[in-house]
Amino acid sequence: MRLFDARWIGAHGIGRFATELQRGMPGFSFLPMKGSPSSPTDPFALFLHLRRASPTLFFSPGFNPPVGNPCPFVFCVHDLNHLYIKENSNPLKRAYYEYIVRPAIHRARVLITGSEFSRSQICEWARANTDKVVAVGYGVSEAFVPEGPRHSEAARPYFLCVGNQKVHKNLLRTLQAFASAYKGSEHMLLFSGTPSEAMEREISRLEVVDQVKFFGGINDARLAELYRGATALVFVSLYEGFGLPIIESMACGTPVLTSTATATPEVAGDAAMLVDPLDVEAIADGMRRLANDEELRRSLRELGYRRSKVYSWQKTSRKVAEALLACG
Repeated sequence: MRLFDARWIGAHGIGRFATELQRGMPGFSFLPMKGSPSSPTDPFALFLHLRRASPTLFFSPGFNPPVGNPCPFVFCVHDLNHLYIKENSNPLKRAYYEYIVRPAIHRARVLITGSEFSRSQICEWARANTDKVVAVGYGVSEAFVPEGPRHSEAARPYFLCVGNQKVHKNLLRTLQAFASAYKGSEHMLLFSGTPSEAMEREISRLEVVDQVKFFGGINDARLAELYRGATALVFVSLYEGFGLPIIESMACGTPVLTSTATATPEVAGDAAMLVDPLDVEAIADGMRRLANDEELRRSLRELGYRRSKVYSWQKTSRKVAEALLACG
């Protein structure tokens, strides 16, 4: 019996990964446990359950390994942002990674991650052998294709920014760059999600209230419409373990402005415009160039669409399955 921790399935980053993997991984039964897999006490509950169940292999698509060695296991660490981004960290999270995750990496048969950047960072932090950590990449869901409805924002051109409100998503600098380049113009800046208080204050301070709009939670079909209608995706994060919006946007035929930091250059390749995410004026200049240069947009659309084909959930599932097969 092999067990898969399907508790991670949901409308979030690890949830997408878990959803796509469970479709392409026959031979696994769902772990019959309740409770949040992200709870700091979950590794202890997992140990007790797995010791009783005695599966031949346990696989978690998230960062919740069992303590001890109740059975052979594989788990995933998608990035180390909880350690490297101070705003996302606290003593409890640091302790969890230090005393639960790091030792488990050495006990696990294999550790799965998304990018070579994350693989290298995890190996260095955990002092793990490089052959212990496997980078499997992520994929593009079937909703993200060039053909289909396009969002229209009252016939006004717009840039799109996709991500949560965490500091490492760099939304305040994105907003400041937009105001520097397009305040008082017909251009709009559209965000997924809902604004934080800090964002609302900055929007008011910059006097771009009528040019900024938030769309809340949106499904894949609606997000694809927003990608297709955008002048460009602006995704200039300070830290990413991968950066799914980059390849989703490319798959929809939309140019991408992204960051020179962490995993985003690896994912984007030569198919995006890259800027220093700490330089507001560099971000603003990237927006201007993409809005004003039709030939540049055409070139990035073509390069990006080809780049998006490098990634697929089928490839990801196959790499994970191969890693698990090697565990016996």
